[in-house]
Amino acid sequence: MERYFIFLAYNGKNYCGWQIQPNGITVQEKLEQGLSVLLRYPVSVTGAGRTDAGVHAKKMAAHFDYEGNNLNIDLLTDKLNKILPPDIAIYSIIKAKNDAHARFDAISRVYKYYLTDKKNPFHYDTVYKTTHPLNFERMNEAAAILSEYSDFTSFSKLHTDVKTNNCSIKKAEWEKEGDFWVFTIEADRFLRNMVRAIVGTLLEVGRGKLSLDDFRKIIESKDRGKAGTSAPAHALYLYDIKYDKKINLDI
Repeated sequence: MERYFIFLAYNGKNYCGWQIQPNGITVQEKLEQGLSVLLRYPVSVTGAGRTDAGVHAKKMAAHFDYEGNNLNIDLLTDKLNKILPPDIAIYSIIKAKNDAHARFDAISRVYKYYLTDKKNPFHYDTVYKTTHPLNFERMNEAAAILSEYSDFTSFSKLHTDVKTNNCSIKKAEWEKEGDFWVFTIEADRFLRNMVRAIVGTLLEVGRGKLSLDDFRKIIESKDRGKAGTSAPAHALYLYDIKYDKKINLDI
């Protein structure tokens, strides 16, 4: 058995997220179907994480095992791109160590959330248009508070099966990029719905509905009901998955 990593991107509009589920089409399902057809045996794919329904990925990573050797990865990449839907694109396939793991070996994930106050017919379904004036300086002050904490129960979807709600946030910041305000957040791991819940709560800070002290108290409450409404999924992107070079990935 040989292990290979796949790096891909997808527009999440037409999918019920990354992970296979019984009642909706997912990105993982499409990828496994494509690989199984081309390699001529059932292929199971393990992703670096999962994205919610409607969330996009500019760089997702996954791994699969190949029962053989001398796999022509360039040819496989080309053929896979041809049979996958147009909203899923394979960047590359790379051979890795047999014990390398797309999820457990990732040292951090980066998400970006795109916001604008301008109407644009080419971005209406990929960027969130806000109709309220926002104080981004105050929102960044609130975002900086996140790095002081590790338990983010207040921003987690209820009734999940994770063992801990602790995460280590390395960066959380709003920056202006052309017509967009972009929120970038990097952490070792993320809880389900966490980024959208954080963004939704930061928007409340930006609108003056929550103070910095309120934001801190929301985190400390460990109560999802205290935080703001989750921001819409269509403006959220899994932007990067970072690995240590020890797993022999040329990235």
